[in-house]
Amino acid sequence: MVRCIAIDDEPMALRQIKSYIERTEQLELVAVCRSAREAQEVLKTTNVDLLYVDINMPDMNGLDFVRSTDGMHYIVFTTAHPEFAIEGFKLNAIDYLLKPFSYDDFMKATNKIISLVDLVERCHAAESAIAQNEAEASDKEVISVKADYKTQLVKVADIVYLESAGEYVRLHIEGS
Repeated sequence: MVRCIAIDDEPMALRQIKSYIERTEQLELVAVCRSAREAQEVLKTTNVDLLYVDINMPDMNGLDFVRSTDGMHYIVFTTAHPEFAIEGFKLNAIDYLLKPFSYDDFMKATNKIISLVDLVERCHAAESAIAQNEAEASDKEVISVKADYKTQLVKVADIVYLESAGEYVRLHIEGS
């Protein structure tokens, strides 16, 4: 589930984005904000993945709002102003929707985010699995050591150090 906020000062545009989000199973609408300042307050207390942001707003424009965030959100600009697209993408926006936009256009942008979120989650899961496997493998890793005139299997994790003088090896393991 991708948690999102819709930010727009125009009531009709905000209603449209809200209805699109509510129609989309993978999205959870956390807040609807009429200004960038209102959205800043929401972000202080709420975990959010995705911001749908209008650019032309009275108190703070959407570009400045995105600059003021921690940069840890996916961004889709929703605006009637094509001239800010390059600046929007410089702020790492995933998409830039020109008003009025259809649900199909909304979904194309949203599917990019859903794919990215899925990819990030799979990467985190793979990293965790690798770390766990490495930890388990190091606990089970053994070597054969010829010491004290006999050969023995020793867990690598238990070896404190080895001393060698020619063919003679003195083994120091944890707890001995």
